[in-house]
Amino acid sequence: MKLFYVTAVLLLVLFQVKAQELTIPTYTQYLADNPFVISPAYAGIGDHVKVRVNGLTQWVGIKDAPDMQSLVADTRLGQRSGLGMFLYNDSNGFTKQKGAKISYAHHLILSRHPDQFLSFGLSYNLNQFRIETENFNIDDPSVENDRKLTNHNFDVAALYRFEDFYFSFNANNILPKKEDDFGRNEPLKLRNYQVYTGYVFKQGRQDSFEIEPSAYIQYFESDNRSTTDLNLKFRFMDYEDYYWAGLSYRFLNDQAAEPLNISPMVGLKKSNFYFAYSYQVITNELTNNNSGTHMVTLGLNIFQGISNCACTL
Repeated sequence: MKLFYVTAVLLLVLFQVKAQELTIPTYTQYLADNPFVISPAYAGIGDHVKVRVNGLTQWVGIKDAPDMQSLVADTRLGQRSGLGMFLYNDSNGFTKQKGAKISYAHHLILSRHPDQFLSFGLSYNLNQFRIETENFNIDDPSVENDRKLTNHNFDVAALYRFEDFYFSFNANNILPKKEDDFGRNEPLKLRNYQVYTGYVFKQGRQDSFEIEPSAYIQYFESDNRSTTDLNLKFRFMDYEDYYWAGLSYRFLNDQAAEPLNISPMVGLKKSNFYFAYSYQVITNELTNNNSGTHMVTLGLNIFQGISNCACTL
């Protein structure tokens, strides 16, 4: 058992340098009434200031497994624009990263009958990545000095909405990374591309019940790796409040029948308060040595009524 834990931690460290470095991990945070997490084009959509705090603990039961906290907020700027902020702290074994995203979005009205909107978003990213070499318990002369770097980058995004249909496309970390001393074969291409699309089916009197299937696709240019989330949410409306439950199925796109994880989710909005919980069931070899991944989202919707423009509702 000790050998397994040592091996797992070493794999986390080695994989982290390539996979985590300067990339914000995306789990199911975007499904907790917060698509701005994955697309700056969503900034300012809504007639209130939206604040979300998210905490995630991955692979519970394995020492030094990934752990992430984030604070997200976006708001209206005038009638057709929005601002957003994303602060995060992510750790995975001996690797740590923290940073911020500052986003701007502008929303256009293509038509009012039917409702048809087009939005554009831009984010400035600041990311600090560090390997805690002082905590290594190995005597390796190649591991020395303080391994850290800071990266400045940008995301661009577009969002199209037609009635209850939505489709967004992002290009993230569009600038290449400068070479450093982390390794000879380190990836210098940080670009990754994301597509998020779905439709809200409204049923019942006064739209008291909604079904929302959606898909989220990620592609990483550095190693041609790509994943897909297939999601399904059921939302039960109670005037301005609602309760929801859902399921997310994530897989590598060349292994669709072998899921990476399956995530049941629940949430609610009561007055200005928002809560969501997601439990991620691991389906690989680690499943017998941990109790899965737990994610909690807490939120507030404040200053309601700051805009009455149709493109931001």
